Amino acid sequence: MKRKRYLFFAGLIPVLAFVLPACRPSAPVRLEGTRPVKLVKASDLERRIGEFPTVSLAQLPTSLELMPSLSRVLGGPKIFIKRDDQTGLAFGGNKARKLEFIMADVLKKGADAVITAGGLQSNWCRSTAAAACRLGVDPILVLFKSADSPEGTDGNLLLDRIFGADVRIIEIEEGTEVDTESVFEKINGEEKQVGHTPYTIPIGGSSTGWSMTEPLGAISYTKAFLEIQKQINLRQLKIGYILLASGSGGTQAGLVVGAKALGSSIKILGISLSREKRPMQENISAIANETAAALGLDMTITPEEILVADDYVFEGYGILTPDIYSAMEKVARTEGVLLDPVYTGKAMAGLIDLVQREFFQRNEGVIFLHTGGTPALFVYKKKILDLIDIRHSRFDQQ
Repeated sequence: MKRKRYLFFAGLIPVLAFVLPACRPSAPVRLEGTRPVKLVKASDLERRIGEFPTVSLAQLPTSLELMPSLSRVLGGPKIFIKRDDQTGLAFGGNKARKLEFIMADVLKKGADAVITAGGLQSNWCRSTAAAACRLGVDPILVLFKSADSPEGTDGNLLLDRIFGADVRIIEIEEGTEVDTESVFEKINGEEKQVGHTPYTIPIGGSSTGWSMTEPLGAISYTKAFLEIQKQINLRQLKIGYILLASGSGGTQAGLVVGAKALGSSIKILGISLSREKRPMQENISAIANETAAALGLDMTITPEEILVADDYVFEGYGILTPDIYSAMEKVARTEGVLLDPVYTGKAMAGLIDLVQREFFQRNEGVIFLHTGGTPALFVYKKKILDLIDIRHSRFDQQ
């Protein structure tokens, strides 16, 4: 069994996180792969992915929509939104795609309980609980609570309770290392003693480890790239970038593999939620190489090929800042689309800033991948209302 130890800082979900001061260095450098790769046809890549079993959990394909008002207001390239917030499983989100592959593996291995972990307001854990309920499997969630975690049962935690998940909350101090290996081992042992067959999923379902021997979460987003490419081809769109919030790395890794396998010129740009650029690149490239190997693709993806912007970490993971709220408000009031304060709000803040700095070519569209997370809006309601009041008071004074 492959075992990993994760660090949690202030309830952080990604494997390793650094809280950085707000800064705005230069735009991320455009890098191309330098190693040769044997390209495959879309039909061949689809066949390879199809060798992995899935269960139906998500409403696919999700739509690819133009954001005309936002594009006009920003005065840059055309901005499109890929609506993976509308995958349908328990408020949607990108986790539903991952769980179609992972839960099929759970059933294949005869498990009757799934064990996973995340922060107190983990989107991943909420989605896993929903998927487990649909398939008649018991969900066991280990949620790490830090000193600055919101009090009360709201957002994803409320949904976890509604789904009847066995929630185990572990309080941690800031900067404290949490030995998830020991936590998982203890719960596995307890479940086996009472006659259960547990399946333990690494945090986020992004990389291999514990019961998951293949990078199933990332493979789901290689499949998603095929879906996006079909939508682009059907409408004859010229797309330069797909931009997304990047945390544990599986979503970006899967997209990178899809783009490289097909020889696509589309670049996959991740907006880091918490970590510096280099460790993000190394983590994502490692997952991408695992994914390529699992699919039998003749390629190597170097860290330098992974595009990451760490300019928008701001005050750290899960901390709602005026810049993030401004991006959320702009999208809500131009397109009627809701973003969340932790993931998509931060990614959109990055996209808006990059447009304003003319990073993108005007003749190449940009796809914003909406990965979900909207239940967090209710957890941050006090901070959001405070920011609304501040913005309105400034407007009234002008």
